[in-house]
Amino acid sequence: MVSYKELGLVNTRAMFAKAVKGGYAIPAFNFNNMEQLQAIIKASAETKSPVILQVSKGARNYANQTLLRYMAEGAVQYAKELGWKRPQIVLHLDHGDSYEICKSCVQTGFSSVMIDGSALPYDENVALTKKVVRYAHRYDVTVEAELGVLAGVEDEVAAEESHYTKPEEVIDFVTKTGCDSLAISIGTSHGAYKFKPEQCTRDPKTGKLVPPPLAFDVLKQIEKKLPGFPIVLHGSSSVPQEYVDIINSHGGKLPDAVGIPEEQLRKASKSAVCKINIDSDSRLAMTAAVRKIFTDKPGEFDPRKYLGPARDEMEKLYKHKIINVLGSDGKAK
Repeated sequence: MVSYKELGLVNTRAMFAKAVKGGYAIPAFNFNNMEQLQAIIKASAETKSPVILQVSKGARNYANQTLLRYMAEGAVQYAKELGWKRPQIVLHLDHGDSYEICKSCVQTGFSSVMIDGSALPYDENVALTKKVVRYAHRYDVTVEAELGVLAGVEDEVAAEESHYTKPEEVIDFVTKTGCDSLAISIGTSHGAYKFKPEQCTRDPKTGKLVPPPLAFDVLKQIEKKLPGFPIVLHGSSSVPQEYVDIINSHGGKLPDAVGIPEEQLRKASKSAVCKINIDSDSRLAMTAAVRKIFTDKPGEFDPRKYLGPARDEMEKLYKHKIINVLGSDGKAK
């Protein structure tokens, strides 16, 4: 058993309470490799933003659970080397799909876990979430649960259609399960293709797709039912068109990729939404940088020469999200 406290990590409880009260959101950035982790920590340390390092089931298998533990511990020490005296860093399991994987993550140093029973019948979701909460809370690990279904694809998580969270269920669900935060569905979606073209309109000047607005009316109803309770948005990448354009003009093929407009995420950050998940945007930033180098310098074969610039591009993206979208800069001095 490895306690996250031994690694210098924190859980989300105090972090979320402060965010809800302060009207900003904590960035939850997914990572799979060293370059992503370096970029996340450097951006967070330099902006003094609390941060959640998210690891999906697929990323955990890819990176190896033992290496992840030491990477998380190293991330805390790296943050201190960068001048962040008291880093507020969470290691979080994203979309855990079973009690067993959540238990394993608690035992190997994660400070927060998500149990995603949203595809199950309501009563089964309640029972599974309650079981995870009961175990995790024994070790002061916080638990995120989910009500409602997001469309799209992210690692092993896939759904054809979204189903908005039902506001009338949230009080019962949170009371019965004891979860610490709740991921809801109000129109966000996983992946780089968050909406089908027929769901969008097109900008007459640029021809780019304009996605439908988020269901802020549903969010307001949930806030009234659960005043002050931490709410989470998954699938919240904005899919920056500059990265899509770079990828497409350098041999890639991402037609009609579209995400959540940043002004809507900015609005959500000022509500009870205190954690916003971003994954696809960093994948796009990394891929755009690598594709450009491979096109401009086809003889390059030193990984440092293309992964280094990709890391720098991701750091720039993370800082932009922290400062200009989520408003979490300066909140973890």
